[in-house]
Amino acid sequence: MDELFTAANTPWFLGTAVLVLLLGWYLYRRNRGGSRLKRILGEISHDRIDGLLIPNGDDGEIQIDHLLLTSQGLLIVDIKDATGTVFGSDKMQEWTVISKERRFTFSNPQAALYDRIAAVRHIVRQVPVAGRILFLDGAEFTKGVPSLVSDLDQLLGEFGEADKSAAKFKIEAFKPHWDLIRKAALGTQVDQMYSHRKK
Repeated sequence: MDELFTAANTPWFLGTAVLVLLLGWYLYRRNRGGSRLKRILGEISHDRIDGLLIPNGDDGEIQIDHLLLTSQGLLIVDIKDATGTVFGSDKMQEWTVISKERRFTFSNPQAALYDRIAAVRHIVRQVPVAGRILFLDGAEFTKGVPSLVSDLDQLLGEFGEADKSAAKFKIEAFKPHWDLIRKAALGTQVDQMYSHRKK
């Protein structure tokens, strides 16, 4: 009787064990990627605003997910969490992601990023403003990487500053323009902005 009970429950037990292992692996990978993202954004930015809504210059508004104050100027970061092979280029209207599980397409995100860059430049005209579409670990461009696309290592290499005293000097020069962005934020959102200011 015990052998029958054990044999009947073995597939259920194995299925549950596999499910728990897969869930644990997923959570580990997700948290590891998130902490690495947080660490690198913290390394390259002196201050950061998430969920910023500003005028777009055409009687409308535009949302910026992440705006960073760096030693290179202001940096807009759009994050894409896609796993698989990404087929996209500067001129393609739609990009495609192919993974083992699925295939999907989305509009070329660079056009929207150019609009965000233009909106920020409309407010701060004398400060360098850049934008990057950040693909997290798990995305691979096999046919070339579009011009505004970056991964975490490239972002750190491009916007990181080894000389901290030089970085501090540059940041101070950009501060008045950063304050203009804060003042331009629409409505009550200024009070809700999540800021990551370094002391």
